[in-house]
Amino acid sequence: MTTDEQTIARDLSARVAALVEQNDLSDATQFLGARFDAGLAWVHFQPGLGGLGLPRSFQARVDAELEAAGAPGPAKDRNGIGLGMAAPTIAAFGTAEQREKYLRPLYTGEHIYCQLFSEPGAGSDLAAVATRAVRDGDTWIVNGQKVWTSGAQNAQMAILVARTDPSVPKHAGLTYFLCDMSDAGIDVRPLRQITGEAEFNEVFLADVRIPDSNRLGDEGQGWQVATATLNSERVAIGGVAAARESGMIGLVARTWRERPELRDDAMHDDLLHLWVEAEVARLTGERLRQQLEAGHPGPEGSAMKLAFARLAQTVSGFEIELNGEAGLRYDDWTMRRPDKVDFTGREPGYRYLRAKGNSIEGGTSEILRNVIAERVLGLPPEHRVDKNIAWKDLPR
Repeated sequence: MTTDEQTIARDLSARVAALVEQNDLSDATQFLGARFDAGLAWVHFQPGLGGLGLPRSFQARVDAELEAAGAPGPAKDRNGIGLGMAAPTIAAFGTAEQREKYLRPLYTGEHIYCQLFSEPGAGSDLAAVATRAVRDGDTWIVNGQKVWTSGAQNAQMAILVARTDPSVPKHAGLTYFLCDMSDAGIDVRPLRQITGEAEFNEVFLADVRIPDSNRLGDEGQGWQVATATLNSERVAIGGVAAARESGMIGLVARTWRERPELRDDAMHDDLLHLWVEAEVARLTGERLRQQLEAGHPGPEGSAMKLAFARLAQTVSGFEIELNGEAGLRYDDWTMRRPDKVDFTGREPGYRYLRAKGNSIEGGTSEILRNVIAERVLGLPPEHRVDKNIAWKDLPR
């Protein structure tokens, strides 16, 4: 550490100590609000917006010291979309009033967010969304349908992409909004998955009114804003900080050690390969997080998300084979509405089924390969016949 970095670290430790001493750790909402006000929520954000304008690398130190003190942290399991996607987007594209209004309740968990992006006819091709937003004075009237919306049943707010100009090419006619999920025109319906649960929803919007003050970015800038959100999402999914043998590979390795009767030579080689792949992915994720300290997430996060999806599916399949018939057992097929996805606290059968969605959610693996090829490797883009055609003239 340089002398300046040591000074910053000492100052942060003093701030953490004062925060813990002056606030009740048993009241999570109050404590998180005080943490936000102290600039210790996201230290790289600007002062007054949960940060101190410091390099992102100091956040890990703050988090570790608060965890050691037994302080409550933000609800990452319940509000991953808000914390991992909405917050950095609001910070980057929001007005001063929007940042002041929305960042604090997002961080404290008073505003749980969902993501109204995908549609029945616009999943992998997000730019093809048909949900329409028509301006009416100082408000926008929104009509359409969204699908695969995780956690919409618990959300107070949503990030929404809608088409505001159908007369221009599809990427140019989109606008990005912050949507109040309590609007009477919003209808949330569960979608039951192969696991028996209903994490996802379809959401119908009928004459939903959104004030223009909830528009994030300029009119027609929705694609640029949404791309920033998706870059953050892919880092959040594939680049989470992890210890060695954490996650599913740790569960499989522990079963291997504790159940010698399940082992055979061929599976031993397979497990070694998977263990090495998991460790490579973990270290690559650590390098990506270090790169993020110097700027905003870029398309490189797509590679981490792609690797995470493939590895999760391969490891969960290996775990089924290792456990034999017992691996197919499943404790609860009744439809539930979980607040979070639990990959490590459930049975192998659940993990195997749930991992199938990893290659779809957060961008399909096929689309992510295109992103990596074009934006990371610089390969020639696919030929797109609809690139310069007005959206209203495209066949659907």
